[in-house]
Amino acid sequence: MPPISDHPLRYKLANELHARPFPSLEAPCTAVFLAVKQPVNAVGRDRLKDLEHLCDLLDRHGAPHPQPGATHYSGQIGRHCLKWEQHTEFVTYTVFTPGLSARAFDPAEFEVFPEDWLEAIPGVRVTSTLIRVEERPTDKVMQGHLKDWFVPESLAVSDVLDGAAVIATDFRINPAGHMRMAAFVTKGTGARRIGRIVQRMCEIETYKAMSMLGLSRVKAMSEPLGALERDLTGLMGQISRGDAAPEVTLEPLLQISAELESMIAESAFRFGATGAYETIVHQRIKVMREERYNGRQTFSEFMMRRYDPAMRTVASTQTRLGDLSQRSTRAGELLRTKVDVARSAQNQALLESMDRRADQALRLQETVEGLSVVAISYYAVSLVSYAAYPLAKAAGLGKGELTALVTLPVVAAVWWMVRRIRAKMH
Repeated sequence: MPPISDHPLRYKLANELHARPFPSLEAPCTAVFLAVKQPVNAVGRDRLKDLEHLCDLLDRHGAPHPQPGATHYSGQIGRHCLKWEQHTEFVTYTVFTPGLSARAFDPAEFEVFPEDWLEAIPGVRVTSTLIRVEERPTDKVMQGHLKDWFVPESLAVSDVLDGAAVIATDFRINPAGHMRMAAFVTKGTGARRIGRIVQRMCEIETYKAMSMLGLSRVKAMSEPLGALERDLTGLMGQISRGDAAPEVTLEPLLQISAELESMIAESAFRFGATGAYETIVHQRIKVMREERYNGRQTFSEFMMRRYDPAMRTVASTQTRLGDLSQRSTRAGELLRTKVDVARSAQNQALLESMDRRADQALRLQETVEGLSVVAISYYAVSLVSYAAYPLAKAAGLGKGELTALVTLPVVAAVWWMVRRIRAKMH
């Protein structure tokens, strides 16, 4: 029996599920995270430039290159471990370094990325984060760290993965331009679990930042959207009151509809991406199985108070934009109905006018037919008189007597012939 044939994408699709494994980390260590995005048309960017810039960094450390067309890479660069991932809209670089700096969240940790290399990076920074991973100290020492490292008003702390670690951040950018996150790992926690914790912390920050781009788009749309809403409401009032002729109202209504459709087309991807990123943020927090630590607000509580309102604003604007588009469509249908009714009335008046003209034409035709009988009879009488004149002379009749004698029969015959022809035509 011949072997069964595989689908040409079978192995590629199966391997995709294992393409981005979690890192294995030992505490203490430091993670430096960077997410970069093209400011315009990030989805349609030249992805080869992302790979070339990664290779530039690898060349500086003599590290091997990834395969052509790769979308992920893991490897050593000196004493550091680099993890690179290419996503739909952005690219992420994560560098893991064993040990800790003497100064918590030292900006020098970010110097693993050379300054000239950062200046030439294809894109702009979406977020950068310094993550400090150390063994879990006593509660008193940890309280001191939380107080010294983070802004209390924004601090979110959670005990995650059934006590495997305590994670903390204030989601604020420090003077050096980086987010700060800390993971206090319980002794005995496996290296893969530590890697999953750090990876999910990076993902929470990345997708939070990416989803907030939707709020920026919404704020930019707010003023023109409000103007379109006011104009559309005014046009609806004109249509309902009949203040202006339909052809006068049609042009501004078409303009509003075109602008709304343009806004929907331009923002469709951003709205869809924002919803997807928001879902990932909440999923990553959920899988951490966080529990409250020392009465502090958890990550999910922080998101509920600070993040979710922004996402609801994006969702409500998307709904508002769709509603306005539907309103403009209904206004167009209403205007079209109004024009159709007016046109039907005009057509009805035109048909009535045509009926009146047809009736007048019929009466005129009957009049003409009567006159034609007279005219035909006149010539017919003349012809009959000429033909019967020899007979009339033999009978002793004069020309006038003969004409008088044949006139009535000829007129009757012509009249009967005309009636018969008209009857056949109808």
